[in-house]
Amino acid sequence: MRTALIIDDEPLARDIIREYLQKYNDIRLLAECGNGFDGLKAIKEHKPDVVFLDIQMPKITGFEMLELLETEHTPQIIFTTAFDEFAIKAFEANAVDYLLKPFNQQRFDKAMDKLLQEAQDNTVDRLKQTDTTFLPQQTERVVIKTGNKIKIIPVYDIIYLESDDDYVNIYTQEGCFLKNKTMTFFENSLNATEFIRVHRSYIVKINEITKIEAYEKDSHVLILKSGVKIPVSKSRFGSLKAALGM
Repeated sequence: MRTALIIDDEPLARDIIREYLQKYNDIRLLAECGNGFDGLKAIKEHKPDVVFLDIQMPKITGFEMLELLETEHTPQIIFTTAFDEFAIKAFEANAVDYLLKPFNQQRFDKAMDKLLQEAQDNTVDRLKQTDTTFLPQQTERVVIKTGNKIKIIPVYDIIYLESDDDYVNIYTQEGCFLKNKTMTFFENSLNATEFIRVHRSYIVKINEITKIEAYEKDSHVLILKSGVKIPVSKSRFGSLKAALGM
């Protein structure tokens, strides 16, 4: 028997999914959650095979919740949302299906057919393996899990970012936070009028730059308001000057 979890902040939406699931005797509903934080705890506790996941929820979105999942267990995901603009991102995240609210039993059954036809061994780490560097949606905040705590960093608090192997160090006035994303992801998703990549290892907020200094032959460093010095690669110096109106 397969197990399921519903994560949706709307009680009526949870009621509908629960009702539609009743015809599937081989799927057992383990729990229901009204937000992403509770959803994370429930997934860790119950380790469901499938999660019916809303996208727009209080506190953290469905996508942000998935970023914080422990990699030891990644369930299959069926998104349930009233917003069709997230469809591309959902399928790039290897979702089984994307149910646009309001949906009926027939549409729900089609999603269940897809779910039940997928082999279990093809779902392991399916979200972890997804390349999200090309997602068009602009990032407004970054969600980070540190131990049992979740930190939400508004983009306007970011001073600069630094590559750290398979991670990125995010520097703010509050401190440094480690995120399991690539520099390319942030380069593509941060607002290009506010942030610029000046080196393969650095992205900086443009209004944090106070000075550009020459450094050795044909190379430069940025001086930020905090006094931090950031190297500028030769290949990116032209883009930097254009961004600064030089």
